[in-house]
Amino acid sequence: MKLNFLTIIALVFFAAACENDTSPDGGDNHHDTGATPDTTVHYKQEKHLANIKQLTAGGDNAEAYFSFDNSMISFQAKNPAWDAPCDQIYRFSFSDGDMTDKMPKLISEGLGRTTCSYFLPGDTTILYASTRSGGDSCPPDPERRTDGKYVWPIYPDFDIYVANLDGKIVDTLVSGPGYDAEATVSRQGDKIVFTSDRSGDLELYTCDIDGSNQVQITDELGYDGGAFFSPDGTKLIFRSSRPKTEADIKEYKDLLKQGLVMPTHMELYICNVDGSGLRQITHLGKANWAPYFHPSGNKVIFSSNHKGKRGFEFNLFMINTDGTGLEQITYDHIFDAFPMFSNDGKKLIFSSNRNNGGTKNTNLFIADWVD
Repeated sequence: MKLNFLTIIALVFFAAACENDTSPDGGDNHHDTGATPDTTVHYKQEKHLANIKQLTAGGDNAEAYFSFDNSMISFQAKNPAWDAPCDQIYRFSFSDGDMTDKMPKLISEGLGRTTCSYFLPGDTTILYASTRSGGDSCPPDPERRTDGKYVWPIYPDFDIYVANLDGKIVDTLVSGPGYDAEATVSRQGDKIVFTSDRSGDLELYTCDIDGSNQVQITDELGYDGGAFFSPDGTKLIFRSSRPKTEADIKEYKDLLKQGLVMPTHMELYICNVDGSGLRQITHLGKANWAPYFHPSGNKVIFSSNHKGKRGFEFNLFMINTDGTGLEQITYDHIFDAFPMFSNDGKKLIFSSNRNNGGTKNTNLFIADWVD
């Protein structure tokens, strides 16, 4: 599920935004006040990134993931220019040219709201979650809360579908009452992990590549989601917000009854693929999310606002799987998230607000990875 950082700016961190408008961490002195639109594509501190290229130029583009052969990506976008008033799934082949002047192939048929697409083995089909079973239109966004807190909707109509590269649905992989979404696939092509609220809480489940043998692998109160397999398929990395105090537990349960979660406090956890060996690897505070394993399997790249002075400054960081060696990777001044390595480990793709001309656009960027 995509984090709408613009809503965070407006609702969650408004007070903090008024306190300090300096650029984070001593980076280039660009501000997001609108007076001088940021045109930076590559910040000088970003030593792990080379030859950065912007792939999109408008709208809200996120969760781009490589095909198994690295020749394509699938992603979700909200873009009025593409007649997409809420997130829809697209695919793009790098041989097709440039998405800045050519619309990519629509996969989700413009039906419902979608999230979390991922290629299946063979690169001829893509799985994604959609609310299409509940209607063709975009479901309503949550109403603005009087307390100003930011929430995610957990739409009960989300099911997980499989479409071919032309967008035709060929299978309903995971369905049933309640939320089923956030599915990703192991590098070995044998397992899928997804998030569901079928137990009454938001837990992680795995299943075989055909949707069979669905097994719950987390069981502690709180939202567990956004999981990815390690390169060798033996472990999972995921984000979690696990309330501990009586007040936080009550708030979490009350929101869940309304089909909502509050993702402003999340940490990263690793476990074995069967759920054993669970351990927390970040203790940074604020929102740590969108994790993905480094090709070595020994590190994790993720998005975090823990160093931001204004709350909405999300950058990419890397950490060892034992929780040591935290390193900052990007130095944008508003938002970098959704990193994914290509399957050969040579490329990194991510979403960013850099070089958006002072607009609210979130675009896709791809770079050569430098260890």
